Amino acid sequence: MDIISSRIAELSPSMTLSITATARRMQSEGEEVFSFGAGEPDMDTPQFIKDAAAKALADGETKYTPAAGLMALREGIAAKLQAENNMEYSPKEVVVNCGAKHSCYNAILAVCEPGDEVIIPAPYWTSYPEMVRMAGASPVIVETKENNSYKLTADDFEEAMTPLTKMIILNSPNNPTGAVYSREELEKIGEVAASEDIIILSDEIYEKITYNEAEHVSIASISEELRGLTITVNGFSKAYSMTGWRLGYVAAPEPIAKAIETIQSHTTSAPNTFAQHGAIAALAGNQQVVIDMRDELDMRRQYMLNRFQGINRIRVQEPLGAFYFLVNIGPIGIKSVNFAEKLLSREGVAVVPGLAFGADDSVRFSYATSLDIIKSGLDRFEEFCHSH
Repeated sequence: MDIISSRIAELSPSMTLSITATARRMQSEGEEVFSFGAGEPDMDTPQFIKDAAAKALADGETKYTPAAGLMALREGIAAKLQAENNMEYSPKEVVVNCGAKHSCYNAILAVCEPGDEVIIPAPYWTSYPEMVRMAGASPVIVETKENNSYKLTADDFEEAMTPLTKMIILNSPNNPTGAVYSREELEKIGEVAASEDIIILSDEIYEKITYNEAEHVSIASISEELRGLTITVNGFSKAYSMTGWRLGYVAAPEPIAKAIETIQSHTTSAPNTFAQHGAIAALAGNQQVVIDMRDELDMRRQYMLNRFQGINRIRVQEPLGAFYFLVNIGPIGIKSVNFAEKLLSREGVAVVPGLAFGADDSVRFSYATSLDIIKSGLDRFEEFCHSH
């Protein structure tokens, strides 16, 4: 008798977390490692957010909250969505989850079932296909083109659709490519989704981290029809450097929000109570901390772009959002897992194999790390590329 369910046995562990864990183990053993793996800012959580959580803890805010989260936080999120994203949601259409990853999974579980298909543009965030499989549905991977900044087109979407298509997952700004969809691009994709009432899961966790003239647009803000089809996912981990606080949220039409709340009531219950008080402070506080972090990331981005453009036999697209480069190593002739393993063992440089994102001719570099690590790590990466 098989002990593990077939649905779970077929899943692959998170390669991004695995690479980060390996790099940290090597460092703990005294080895010099330059890690570009982690998907989290290296800056500390702003002090005023920590102070709010500490005060809540001191005040005895240590008990359960409603499964959907504190009403004050849901109200704050609804106000933020109205002011910043031009989307009107009532607090009852907002559910606070245990991280945006949890938000995505709850959203997929709430609307998808066996027999459904979910369209996922590749390169994709590593957990999307596995979440779809855990819900019993089937991921349909659609390859995007490097010369289109790895963005799905409306034509790509339409060609991939079948009568079984239930959902499409969009991630803008994108992990791992840094691509940002324009309003026009989202309008065209939205037209296709609306023509067949396909649910849109819009993962917007990197919305506040954009560069140059790139502007984040929430697809649910485009029309009332698209609002009715969209589950918007966001959170606090990236913009406020609160990765370990595990706070994400969904905004969705009330029936979907209610379904997500029900799922949560039977699994995790509510997120951490005093962390939610920190999130309330994050929304209400001075947002200059977010701008300062983005500016620091932009400086690192520009440095890395200049360095990558000077290395032969690799290609990069300039990322306009998030904090990653997807580096095409195809001309070197080594697949991503082998490349990453050799780079780590020989040069002490940790990157994530593109195979994790459906792009086996690439590796992902995060620039959410110090400039000293970036400079030394890229010196070693360049030497490694030249030696091959």
